[in-house]
Amino acid sequence: MAGTPRPGRLLVASPAIGDPNFERTVVLLLEHSDEGALGLVLNRPSEIDLIDPLPEWTRLAAHPPVVFVGGPVEPERAIALARSDPARAPALGVDVYAPLLGELGTLDLTSDPDLVGGGIDAIRVFSGYAGWGPGQLEGELAAGAWWVVDAEAGDALALEPEGLWRAVLARQPQPLRRFANYPDDPSAN
Repeated sequence: MAGTPRPGRLLVASPAIGDPNFERTVVLLLEHSDEGALGLVLNRPSEIDLIDPLPEWTRLAAHPPVVFVGGPVEPERAIALARSDPARAPALGVDVYAPLLGELGTLDLTSDPDLVGGGIDAIRVFSGYAGWGPGQLEGELAAGAWWVVDAEAGDALALEPEGLWRAVLARQPQPLRRFANYPDDPSAN
């Protein structure tokens, strides 16, 4: 039950994932090629308030205004997703904002928030990312570790990120939808 992975689609961890770093995660793919894949875990908020590492961006932070754990690779690296009106996004320039899915794109955090603030509605900052080498993601897909599904622009800035795994599965057709109610510990049933 796997679709085609490509930027702007979601990887939803199946119960067969077998890796605690990705258990019940929803990953937004940013890149996918023969060289590998890169994505951000959308549903792992941290305890770090965005104001601590990036106070200049706090006024544009989506709720909850914390840094999210984007994945286990390069946790010192910050990647931002931003929501922008597609009509205003071209004025930001591709060096600052790169569209990904509808009104969602990546944002260069080295840019001046005062200059881009008028073109950006909200941001979410991620520490680290999920990465796969050549063929690695395809192997995990073949093993049934991930389901590939379409993303909705609101997934990346979900107000209740902890419930995103269930919400994404609940909107899928059967039989995938039934996994939205999969118990945290199946042995307890």
